[in-house]
Order: sequence, then structure tokens, then C-alpha cells
Amino acid sequence: MVTVVGVRFKRAGKIYYFDPDGLNIEKGTKVIVETARGIEFGEAVVGNREVNEEEIIAPLKKVIRIATDEDVQQSEENKRREKEAFKICLEKIKDHNLEMKLIDVEYTFDGNKVLFYFTADGRVDFRELVKDLAAIFKTRIELRQIGVRDEAKMLGGLGICGRTLCCSTHLGEFEPVSIKMAKEQSLSLNPSKISGTCGRLMCCLKYEQDTYEEVLGRTPKVNAIVSTPQGQGTVMSVNLLKELVKVKLDKDDENVLQTFKTSEVKIIKNVETENDDVDLDELKHLEGI
Repeated sequence: MVTVVGVRFKRAGKIYYFDPDGLNIEKGTKVIVETARGIEFGEAVVGNREVNEEEIIAPLKKVIRIATDEDVQQSEENKRREKEAFKICLEKIKDHNLEMKLIDVEYTFDGNKVLFYFTADGRVDFRELVKDLAAIFKTRIELRQIGVRDEAKMLGGLGICGRTLCCSTHLGEFEPVSIKMAKEQSLSLNPSKISGTCGRLMCCLKYEQDTYEEVLGRTPKVNAIVSTPQGQGTVMSVNLLKELVKVKLDKDDENVLQTFKTSEVKIIKNVETENDDVDLDELKHLEGI
């Protein structure tokens, strides 16, 4: 077992493990740590705890110190400088007539690097822009192109549910989501119904997928042949959430459906369901990250 502390550098950002180096760090404590990008200011969202060695990537970098009042002031000053850098970069992008959208600016804590995040439809030749920015800020400049999901995470906003975007509030990392999930959850395959603000599949499709897969594993499909307490029949419809199936019994001369719990029926012969005349390949672009 290894003692670690979990640090996050942005709201809803990924949690990184560090070696507390003998410090007793509680949740919510501001800390100064060494990262691959240099010295950074972050917040401990996981206090001292022991984890298995398989959960970490060795060697762990150490927590340098618990942040002082001066460190907090420096972090606030960096945020002010980021706003100014954003305005300057926008002007330079316009001057160079570049087809790119500036999303965010970030200073490393020690001020040795400024990162500019942007989106663009394709590759952008920003070499001259970097030269101009380096001459203005007198420090290392990095321009990083991001995807639409990262853009939504940084900018925030409201989802179609009316709540603040999950990615900008509590999702540390993006989980893979697929059209298959929407299909298995009996959702409309209309892109406008299952797409988030970013234009990709909604992240919340992943939340209940494990439960749906468990229920699907014991639920007969439509047109399956099943045995029921009232005899053999054909499944005509399925309600996954209530775990109910409507069955047309073979003994019924009329088109009368009987409802049974999935636990009451036994599958004799299952069938492969069709895609309901929807070409799932046409919707694959929604899965892109």
C-alpha cells in the first residue's frame, strides 16, 4: 500500500495522485506540487489515504508544501493575467486572420509557461502567432488544439435537462459513449434528442448503462418465443424499466396480450432485433471525442 493525496487543478478536472511526503493533508487543502508542466497550485480533493500500488503510476511526484497566503495571492494574480492574455491573443488571432476559436488561457503557477487552448476545423499554422505572443509575454508559449467536448467542459453551460453541464461540474474524465447505448436504453435515435451541447452524444448515457446491460441479459427480446405460467407465446413488447413483457399466447385465438414479469417467463428462443430502419453507421459521428 502507498500513501497518496489526490489533487485537482481545475473544477471537475482529473484527479492526480501525489506523495504527501510526510505532510498531513486534509480534503480542501490548497497545495503546491511539482508536475510535468512545472510547479502548480492545486486543491487536495482526496486527503491522505492508502491505495494499492497498481492504482498509481510510479514514481509519484511529491507535494512541495501546503499553500501559503502568498501562494494563494499568486494564484489569484495568475487568473488576472490570464484574462489580459486572453484579450491580447484574440487581437493577435484577428491580426493574423487565423481560422481558430480561442477557448481559454492558463498560466503555470510559476509563470514559466502560458497555455492557449483553441478549437479549429483543421490544422492551423500558428507559428507567427506564437512568435508574437512570446515577444509580448516574454515566456514560453504553448498553443493546444482541443476537441468540442473539452471546449464544453471549459466554457460550461446548460444541458437539455436544464442543469449545468456534467463535464464542467463533476466529471473528471470523459467516459466512452456509443450509439449502442442509446439503442439499448430505448431512446430516440434522433441526433437532436441524444446529443449534448457539444454536439456529441450525451455523457449521461453512460450513467445507467451497466444496469441496462444487466436487465437486458435476463429480458427476452421482441418476437422471442417464451414459456409463461399461462403457456407458450411470443413477446410483443418489452418494458425494461419495469421489467415487464407483453406476450401473445399461442392458445389465444384473438389478438390479446398478457403482461408478465420477466422473472415469470423462460426464454425458449431469442431473436436478433432490427435497427428499426435506422442506419446506426450514419450516427457514428456523434461518438467522436
